[in-house]
Amino acid sequence: MATDRDRERDRLSGRVARFARVGVGLSGAAASFGANRLFAASDIDGRNARVLKEALGRLKGPLMKVAQMFATIPDLLPPEFAAELTELQTNAPAMGPGFVRRRMAAELGPQWRGRFAEFNETPAAAASLGQVHRAIALDGRPLAVKLQYPEMQSAVESDLGQLRAVLGVGRRLFGAIDTREIATEISARIREELDYVHEARAMALYRDFFAARTDIAVPAAYPSLSTGRLLTMDWLEGEGLMAFTDADQEVRNRVAKTLFEAWWTPLTSIGVIHGDPHLGNYSFTGQAQRLNLLDFGCIRVFPPAFVGGVVKLYRAMIAGDRPGEAAAYRAWGFKGLTDDLVDVLSIWARFIYGPLLDDRVRTVADGVSPGAYGRREAFQVKRALEDKGPVTIPREFVFMDRAAIGLGAAFLHLAAELNWRALFEASLEGFSEDALAERQAAALAARGLTDGGAART
Repeated sequence: MATDRDRERDRLSGRVARFARVGVGLSGAAASFGANRLFAASDIDGRNARVLKEALGRLKGPLMKVAQMFATIPDLLPPEFAAELTELQTNAPAMGPGFVRRRMAAELGPQWRGRFAEFNETPAAAASLGQVHRAIALDGRPLAVKLQYPEMQSAVESDLGQLRAVLGVGRRLFGAIDTREIATEISARIREELDYVHEARAMALYRDFFAARTDIAVPAAYPSLSTGRLLTMDWLEGEGLMAFTDADQEVRNRVAKTLFEAWWTPLTSIGVIHGDPHLGNYSFTGQAQRLNLLDFGCIRVFPPAFVGGVVKLYRAMIAGDRPGEAAAYRAWGFKGLTDDLVDVLSIWARFIYGPLLDDRVRTVADGVSPGAYGRREAFQVKRALEDKGPVTIPREFVFMDRAAIGLGAAFLHLAAELNWRALFEASLEGFSEDALAERQAAALAARGLTDGGAART
């Protein structure tokens, strides 16, 4: 007998309806764009940006996540579009009270209200796959209750099918990059995000890891008030990262340093990254004295050999060891490497690793405007791959690259000035693949992640 989750995932009618909504939503946005331009509205860019945000917000799901990702990169989009899409990170259009009551009753039973002292049916935040409500536990603790939107299983399957089709077209038109592994990885991670039991375990993994730190907080989940589509956890009060972009340099540097350590130290210690580092997934208390890490739906666990490759490439680039660079790419999973392809990959690697290679205080962009940062390298890589490719991007590389760029975007917003190399070296103290493998196995086993879910490679 199919479970509720299976029915939501496999319903053909849900997928067909989703496909239609995507077409109607984006077609409607396109029509509005044309009307705005036809009548030459004075705020045409602002109007079009609002139309796009509303269309994507109504669709929710993976398409909205893509928009969120675009909004995190400084100057990637026109200011009006970036401002509106940034709102989707925490203020997407919400589902109404009727949905809230139905979902809560379906997950916790008809007497669900009696399990909370208070429950606010108006969401405090709404994002791509679910929305969050404030509540008070029976013992008085403030809670965050995350509800998955209806039909997300079928919506995700529909969107992923369209994503694979788009990547397939791109592969045929621009054969320099084989995108099949990219599609496989994105599909696996987004499906994983729909499993709130898995997210609760990943949250506990991070809570264990940072238990000794007072400057990094991770909420605790409440299994008795949670299911596969409902996650109840501590409410952590704080301000978003953008509230600190005009703070003193010392405060901005402290924010960036804590973010760096919260992201890199789990990777180099237990081979885990927070794979969705958009700005809505962090908040800070007071004068940024404490970082609250939020949203653990996209936690990527890497094989120790992959993390070893990350470290080997860093050390090879510092030493000017070209054979070492090639060996690191192989450890990442790149196959069929030629000398020319190693040179091409190193263009991008030097961009990503750039701040770590200088033993001095600097900004991430180091004098390059945020809008230009990385564009020259991306253009060089594209042109070189057209000539020297094709190359298949290993699936493990996808979210590593995405997370590194997202984190870099946060540092660009903050204009932080730090010795990034010194911070990275501190995270590598005592590093070895064998020790990492041992720690990783113990950490995952402690939270039931060894045999599936996040443990997949």
